Amino acid sequence: MNLTIRAATSADVPLVLEFIRALAEYEKLAAEVTADEAGLAATLFPAAGRPAAECRLAFVDGVAAGFAIYFTNYSTFLAKPGLHLEDLFVKPEFRGRGVGKALLLGLARLANERGYGRMEWTVLDWNKPAIAFYESLGANRLLDWQICRLTGESLARYA
Repeated sequence: MNLTIRAATSADVPLVLEFIRALAEYEKLAAEVTADEAGLAATLFPAAGRPAAECRLAFVDGVAAGFAIYFTNYSTFLAKPGLHLEDLFVKPEFRGRGVGKALLLGLARLANERGYGRMEWTVLDWNKPAIAFYESLGANRLLDWQICRLTGESLARYA
């Protein structure tokens, strides 16, 4: 097996959207995806300014196998930036072959290279295979923290 991982380019936007939709389907959240190619291109590869996030793509023998989207966050307690992994997805036919591990550990290396203080992500509580995978790599689940979110109409109310 020949596994390669590279940074996504603007030409990869359709593939990134395909992965996002596949992840949403897996997570039973397909109806929540409103992203489109134009929106991804504008936020991942803006004409000016910093991108909102970065993306890595994994290929097995030249076939697209998985992706990871991440962005920089900040820890006031550490006074350091961190890496937030927003999405990690490997196509079912490539699971169990080290693709997800290579993507995740590649981002951990990147966080170290950039001098970040931590790397974090969320996982759905029902996704037992992902939880077991993350814990096998040494990740700690922060069970006492809850995510709070304003989105859609709730966010727009404060415009």
